[in-house]
This record gives sequence, C-alpha cells and structure tokens, in this order.
Amino acid sequence: MSFHEINGLRYYSFEIFSDAVMQAVFTRRGGVSPAPWQSLNLGGSVGDDPAHVAENRLRVFNALGRPPKSIHDVWLIHSTDIVYADSPRPLAAPPPRADIIFTDNPDVSLFMRFGDCVPILFHDPVRKVIGIAHAGWMGTLRGVVGAAVRGMRERYGCHPKNIVAGIGPCIGIDHYEVGAEVVSQFSEKYPQDAGQILQSRNGGTYLDLWAANELQLKRAGVEQVQVSGVCTACHLDDWFSHRAEKGKTGRFGALMALHP
Repeated sequence: MSFHEINGLRYYSFEIFSDAVMQAVFTRRGGVSPAPWQSLNLGGSVGDDPAHVAENRLRVFNALGRPPKSIHDVWLIHSTDIVYADSPRPLAAPPPRADIIFTDNPDVSLFMRFGDCVPILFHDPVRKVIGIAHAGWMGTLRGVVGAAVRGMRERYGCHPKNIVAGIGPCIGIDHYEVGAEVVSQFSEKYPQDAGQILQSRNGGTYLDLWAANELQLKRAGVEQVQVSGVCTACHLDDWFSHRAEKGKTGRFGALMALHP
C-alpha cells in the first residue's frame, strides 16, 4: 500500500526505499487550518495563521516520531542550488534559499513543501545519504535532478547505480497546460525528449513533470526510480493544488530522515 494513516494524518510513501529510511509525503488531511487551507497546511507564506502552520508541522513530525528541532528545510526559489544539511537548521535562523537538500546525518529531518510541483526523494543506501528536490516546470527545465545526482557524487561519493529515487505526487499532465514560451524552452533544451514530455491536444500543449524528471534521472545514471503517478489536481480531497484551486490553497509537505 502506498498510502498510510497515523494519528488522523494520511500520507504517501514509496515502496522502493528500504527500511533504513523514514519517508512520507503528507496529504492535506489531519490538520487544524480552516478553508481554503484545510486542513494540514504546511506552507507559511500562503496567508494561513502561523499558529495553525506550527501545529500542523508538529503533527507531521510527531507522526514519524521525529523531534521538531531536527528539521532542516529551505526557502524554495525554483533553482538547482543545493544545501548540504550536516546538522539541523537553528530554528531562529531563516531557511537557506535552494531547491535541493541532502544529509547523511540521522539527527537531521529533511522537510520540504509543495503545491503542484513534484517532490523527488533520493537515497543512497551504500553511502547512507538522503535528499529531497523540488521540481516545477522551471526547475525541471533547469535540470534539478541532474544537479542533485552530481551533488551526491561530488559531496558524498555516491554512484548513480546505487541511488534510489521516488518521484512524488504533483500536477499531472492532463491538468498541466503550458504556454508557448515554456514549450519552446523545453523543445530547445531537450529536443530528444519533447515527444515524451509534451503532449498537444485541443489546441493546447501539456507538460508531463513525471516523465521529464524520470528521463533526466535515467540519463544521470539512476536506474532505480519509482513514479507515484498521483495527480494533485485530480485528488483535491488529498492534495493541495495551486493551479486547480486558483492559488487559494495550502502546501503539502515531504519529510525524510535516516533511521539512527
């Protein structure tokens, strides 16, 4: 089963990862936020009461038995920048700006928020490294997953054949119509992949974030990949979707940690 429930919280987890890793992509269920952020909103910049967000965050960490002070998160900027989290982030310090975060420290809990963009989780069981990346259309165009794999090789000595990756819930191709400028940029940068990641119908063009990132992972040498295939816009009972809810919504979160 990909979905699990604990303490009223419902979350998705990947079967591809070993028991050495705690990992969950939390749905919107089980929190305290009112509409339109109902209910497990984990985003602090979408208009929700900060006290609600703080309580929701506590519930997420408690669900996996992780101390809240173990958090290391980032402020997302649609980049290929990487943060190497050697220790938890001091709670009084602002989060660094990046879209990829790694650690090899079991005392660190990696945490990232999403609202249609795709969460990509990484684990190297040989080097005992985990990571989370954030890839919307811009990050996917810029090659977030390729940058992540390079970062794992350079910082930790990981070999791509040992890396396991999970591509999480995000907006699916049926709901993700993109404009001519985005189509042009993808066609120019990834001409060999355009036929697999862009689909034209009814006068519009649609982008497949799952396919685009899986192709990039495979080209980076990562062979062990699981794609969730769960569309946020199709399942608003479970997920926040920035596009489907016209920007009036919350953010769901991915949490990942190494077992001590």
